Amino acid sequence: MTHAMPCTSPSSPTTTRMSRRTQPPPPNPPVADDRLPFFDQSMELVQHPYPSRNITKTNLSPTLGELLKRVEDAQNDNSDDKTVVAPHHVLDLSSSSTSSHPFVLSFNNLTYSVRLRSKMTLSPCFSSTNATNPNSPAANEEAETKTNDTKILLNDISGEARDGEIMAVLGASGSGKSTLIDALAYRISKESLKGTMTLNGDVVESSLLKVISAYVMQDDLLFPMLTVEETLMFSAEFRLPRSLSKSKKKARVQALIDQLGLRNAAKTVIGDEGHRGVSGGERRRVSIGIDIIHDPIVLFLDEPTSGLDSTSAFMVVKVLQRIAQSGSIVIMSIHQPSYRILGLLDRLIFLSHGQTVFSGSPATVPVFFSEFGHPIPENENRTEFALDLIRQLEESPDGTKSLVEFNKSWQLKNKPSSQKTTNGSKLSLKDAISASISRGKLVSGANNNNKDSTTSSSVPTFANPFWIEMAVIAKRSLTNSRRMPELFGIRLGAVMVTGGILATIFFHLDDSPKGVQERLGFFAFAMSTTFYTCAEAIPVFLQERYIFMRETAYNAYRRSSYVLAHSIISLPSLIFLSLAFAATTFWAVGLAGGTSGFLFYFFTIVASFWAGSSFVTFLSGVVSHVMLGFTVVVAILAYFLLFSGFFISRDRIPPYWIWFHYLSLVKYPYEGVLQNEFDVRPPRCFVRGIQMFDNTPLVDVPAELKVELLKSMSSTLGINITSSTCVVTGVDILRQQGVTQLSKWNCLLITIAWGFFFRFLFYLTLHFGSKNKRR
Repeated sequence: MTHAMPCTSPSSPTTTRMSRRTQPPPPNPPVADDRLPFFDQSMELVQHPYPSRNITKTNLSPTLGELLKRVEDAQNDNSDDKTVVAPHHVLDLSSSSTSSHPFVLSFNNLTYSVRLRSKMTLSPCFSSTNATNPNSPAANEEAETKTNDTKILLNDISGEARDGEIMAVLGASGSGKSTLIDALAYRISKESLKGTMTLNGDVVESSLLKVISAYVMQDDLLFPMLTVEETLMFSAEFRLPRSLSKSKKKARVQALIDQLGLRNAAKTVIGDEGHRGVSGGERRRVSIGIDIIHDPIVLFLDEPTSGLDSTSAFMVVKVLQRIAQSGSIVIMSIHQPSYRILGLLDRLIFLSHGQTVFSGSPATVPVFFSEFGHPIPENENRTEFALDLIRQLEESPDGTKSLVEFNKSWQLKNKPSSQKTTNGSKLSLKDAISASISRGKLVSGANNNNKDSTTSSSVPTFANPFWIEMAVIAKRSLTNSRRMPELFGIRLGAVMVTGGILATIFFHLDDSPKGVQERLGFFAFAMSTTFYTCAEAIPVFLQERYIFMRETAYNAYRRSSYVLAHSIISLPSLIFLSLAFAATTFWAVGLAGGTSGFLFYFFTIVASFWAGSSFVTFLSGVVSHVMLGFTVVVAILAYFLLFSGFFISRDRIPPYWIWFHYLSLVKYPYEGVLQNEFDVRPPRCFVRGIQMFDNTPLVDVPAELKVELLKSMSSTLGINITSSTCVVTGVDILRQQGVTQLSKWNCLLITIAWGFFFRFLFYLTLHFGSKNKRR
């Protein structure tokens, strides 16, 4: 059946594409050759026997676990000879091992829409200059169907994906490719996504899908200072159970490095803008590797070839083909595959404005468009031709409606043959998962080999207990910190410079009324400094935010493990900074209390660093932008200092602001060090005799006249006041400052408690705010 276009023009793809420079395709597609390129540990292109795709369709290749066993056997053969080092083996996927345990992921009538925000309507006099041209590129980027106040991002999409195959979602920018991948990966809330999705006929829950699947984002979210081998090893320690020995985890990582063709780059750091590292294609393969270390059953990828050259893109898809042939379902979005990449794909879905315009195997693309009335020229890349045709139809008044309707009728006509293959899956979901685990796939589920292991619910949510997760997270963070010592060095330098300036300005304060005011100013600035220097923690989590979201979205580790690990590893640096600041300022300023006074001063600074670091860490989980985070932190810390009791005592704060005084983080360490300084035994005197006139207009009166004034006051009051009489003690100063409610130890404990409170809030922020799901 053919379907004629409503109109033709000289710019139609059938005429314009014929005039372009095209290279004729090779006589046989690469996938049909009996020998396919494979990369060994030396990254040299070699030829390995590879069966035809027509043969391997019915049998699955060995899983990574089975291939690992071959590597271990080869290493054990050489274990008797201590001088022989077992070489790394290229993983040969050519031989089929066991009978297939097929998985079929079916999705039906997926529909997803979002509400539009109301926009201000311009008056007609401005509409001519501000209206969007429907044929402009900006208008073409809108790939959603608008319906009143909503946009339909996915419109009744159905299909299926099988293990051993790669299903690719194609379309122009904004056509809904990433949205469909997110929908299949349960990254869209249930309330918004309509339709059904089943795995082997059973409705798969989001919690189970997280365990048996992995999601590779479009951006390569990796730690730049870790090497390729370290990155994969940390992923193995997260994903693989503790029942698997350390040596087996290392062997698995080495086998995966060979499978990904990363042997030459194994010891190279990932790198970033400031550090030279691996290439873009290698980085992309590392991103895939960290998510397949546990051999997931379903693998989702959002444009894994984006930004790569043709060779690197082909190598990435080649890796995905090997993953699929080991018994995984691979679903990926791709913008515009080359001819070689197209030969590696098994199923295609073309999207336009959130609707399916084609669904089927690459071999049926020419037949489909030929019957539609637009045959693909002989030397033309079929996907380029299809995407160009779809783009042109999108710019026409009727859009792609004709192509959508033709696809529906074409699918109905070809449904019997496809339905016959769909019924090939005989195993239920729980039996298929158990069979896959038994043959080495989904290694994270292998640590639950009990009598109930035949149920899908036996697959653990997390591969390891939380203390192992904490240890791995701490080890990774310390490794990163050790390779960027300048970060801690800058912070230590800031603390030492600040401490040195304070020590020289407030050097050896005396016990006079001016000394009292100078002590108050010193303590206020010193305590607020400990909080301001914690602002450097803002970019730390912001840099890890998306890595954290990627790793926790599919249960690499618990959010609580992350919070606890980072809380613990932050303490040594905080203690060191506190000791440096306390030692620099305590004796130089001339503070009281001796050794016990120094220890309390030191503990208070540690508690202040702890509370400040926790507060800033919590804000970094709420605010997603670095500059905005710094602005918020600086503003709030300024308010804390304002209401701490230094600028205005508690008794003078208006009642409607007193609540902020008790919320101030600076209040408690400030009052604690004040009591440590002024409430000592024996009591210290800070105002004697004529010193009581120092802060009055009588300060410039001669000393002899001040003595006479004291005698006159003594006779009037009936109290003998001489030049050496103590008028104001340290307790009196505390009373004047309103520091009377809490003891210094209570102030210390409250400061520490603030730190734990903000760490708990940080956990809640991560728990409820990092689901990484669309609404």
